[in-house]
Amino acid sequence: MKLLTKAEEEVMIVLWELQKCNVASIIEKLPEPKPAYNTVSTIVRILESKGFVDHEQVGKGYLYFPLVKKSDYSNQSINKLVDGYFQGSFKSMVSFFMKKNDMSLSELESVLNEIKKEKP
Repeated sequence: MKLLTKAEEEVMIVLWELQKCNVASIIEKLPEPKPAYNTVSTIVRILESKGFVDHEQVGKGYLYFPLVKKSDYSNQSINKLVDGYFQGSFKSMVSFFMKKNDMSLSELESVLNEIKKEKP
């Protein structure tokens, strides 16, 4: 799976939220200052070429929808982060974020409990 630029990620976040929408709806959800219609349309076409998005024609327009699940992209991004900055060690990453964010032991225990709930 290819990495996305910041602009592409912003558009994908909207598509993941809305599931199926046109370019105008994407623009409506983006933060100020709003990008031009042509800019967003170009980004969506790039996302299509990368295999992240597809479309269906409705009348004269198009509705776009994600082909890649948010969880799949998030997982790949996290793995890339861990591999690139923490030599593949999730332990090093957690330790780094604990130290940088002054995370307490009780907060860490809360995170561990959430992880335990997620595991089958």
